[in-house]
Amino acid sequence: MAWGGGWSGGGAMFGRGGDTAGLPFGGIPTELMDEATKLMASEPAHEPSRLIFTQQPSARERQRLTLTRLVRAYPRYLVLGSVLVIVISLILQSGPLLTEFAIDNGMRIGHHSLRVVMICAVLYLVVGLASALLQRRQIDVTGKLASRVMHDLRIRVFTHFQRLSMDFFTEEKAGVLMSRMTSDIENLQQLIQDGISQFAMQGLTMIVITIVLFATNVTLAAWTVLLVVPLLFVFSIWFHHASEKGYLLSRDRIANVLADLSESLYGIRVVTAHNRQRRNIVNHRHVVGAYRDANLYTGRVHAIYGPATIMIGILGQGLLLGIGGDMVLHHQLSIGKLVAFFLFLNRFFQPIQLLVQQYNALQQGRSSIIRLRELLETPPSVDEVADATTLATIEGRITFEHVSFGYDPARLVLHDVNLEIAPGESVAFVGPTGAGKSTMAKLANRFYDPTSGRVLLDGVDIKTVTLRSLRSQLGVVPQEAFLFAGSIRTNLSFGRSNVTSDEIEEAIDVVGLRELVDRLPQGIDTVVHERGQTLSAGERQLLALARAFLARPRVLILDEATSSLDLRSETVIERALDRLLEGRSAILIAHRLTTAQRADRIVVIDNGGVVEMGTPRELLAANGEYAKMYGAWLESGGRDATRAGR
Repeated sequence: MAWGGGWSGGGAMFGRGGDTAGLPFGGIPTELMDEATKLMASEPAHEPSRLIFTQQPSARERQRLTLTRLVRAYPRYLVLGSVLVIVISLILQSGPLLTEFAIDNGMRIGHHSLRVVMICAVLYLVVGLASALLQRRQIDVTGKLASRVMHDLRIRVFTHFQRLSMDFFTEEKAGVLMSRMTSDIENLQQLIQDGISQFAMQGLTMIVITIVLFATNVTLAAWTVLLVVPLLFVFSIWFHHASEKGYLLSRDRIANVLADLSESLYGIRVVTAHNRQRRNIVNHRHVVGAYRDANLYTGRVHAIYGPATIMIGILGQGLLLGIGGDMVLHHQLSIGKLVAFFLFLNRFFQPIQLLVQQYNALQQGRSSIIRLRELLETPPSVDEVADATTLATIEGRITFEHVSFGYDPARLVLHDVNLEIAPGESVAFVGPTGAGKSTMAKLANRFYDPTSGRVLLDGVDIKTVTLRSLRSQLGVVPQEAFLFAGSIRTNLSFGRSNVTSDEIEEAIDVVGLRELVDRLPQGIDTVVHERGQTLSAGERQLLALARAFLARPRVLILDEATSSLDLRSETVIERALDRLLEGRSAILIAHRLTTAQRADRIVVIDNGGVVEMGTPRELLAANGEYAKMYGAWLESGGRDATRAGR
């Protein structure tokens, strides 16, 4: 994939008041227009975004997700950051050496030199200033590295979501997926920006100090390495395993918190209508409590490890003070070297304490890497074959050839279905709920693949063609129309990026949206909020039908598209359907027989198979399942019954 950046427009994107089109998602108040224009005038020009999406991931995207591969993508920042860490670590160790030199050469009994002390003091200040400037530069470099890595990772994860199949989103909670894109990636950003550099700096500091300790005094350094380091090492191994368990548990439970929150917010109308507020709070309290327990566990682990390392350091320093003091009294060590040794020793323990603090970020980042890796290694169940071809423009012949399917392969929904839909023919699937009507439509659009058998378009197995070329010729109108946050224009042109204003106006007239558009304050540039909640169910369905009309599909699939409409809207839709279905093959899934009767042929599906098929008149004459459904419909007040025999 190739990724480009930025805005390509200018001040012309803005609209004034309600008379003209505004931004894609709304206009700008008149009183703010001048300031907005000035802001856009200072905006630098950018290349238009260029994106090539392919169903098959690139070689780079197929690589296993690791922290090393993420940062290696930007070698300049990685190398510069590493050099700065090394230089800072070395510079910071000059302080104890300057102290030792000042004591032994400027404060020694019988030999005082203020000049030596002052020079050492000035050098100490210079070293401090240099380290501060270098650390500022190092933070800037790692910040840029982290922001670029996270930008790439967010796009990679989002792109993977676009490739995954319908079953993945059916089985996985939206809140869990949101946590992968938010908290998991934010943990990684924190790790790259601060954690890695701190780990590298403190680890390198410990190595340098160990070398300096041995250079200062082998005996004291040996006591340090043989007594203190093994204890710290044992505690660190325990801490690694214990905290890893806690952080993995924490990542899973924060995902559950976000999932429960997301579900409660999206279903707030149902919650309110059924007085579920108290029960929802109790349930959310349990979910949040589980997350709290995971955090308490990691907190207890830290409470043990942190004080334990401090105690080991204090005991070690007390022991070494006794040994070093004895060596000074026996003239085996100078006071300056003993002071320098203890300054280095404090700096030896200080990185350990800092590493303990940073280990939190490391473990959170590691847990996030594991969860993101699992996500990115999840393959789509419906995928293109390696040699997939582009499907040529089709006439619209749809063939189900010995098709069996089950969402769970052990429990089939469809059993050995054979059916052919001729080009330009509209076929209505009717039958009881759960019979497999919508499943047939999903197989035709290749949302799922058959467990056995084949689905053909113009004699071509749809598994052998690219998904893009397949779905560009199939239009789907679901039972519950989904609208995106944006203008009506944006939603209507969702299926075709090159749609013209004249085509949009034609679709509005064909579907019967003119009355709605005319009464909106900004016409087709009026904003509809998330999921189209500011519109009625019927209005949303009309927009979905207009969107399908503009996509110009060769095959149209209507999944109970009129089930949410009132009688008046249904009458408008029926007129629109005549235009929509003209010259197209169509699959109509309908509970309302008024919609089914508009089809050229009706297929009755029950118990996972085709029970009967024919025209409405033929099926009524057969006195089979359709006739029973028709009779029940009449008893319930079905309208225009006389059309059944047309």
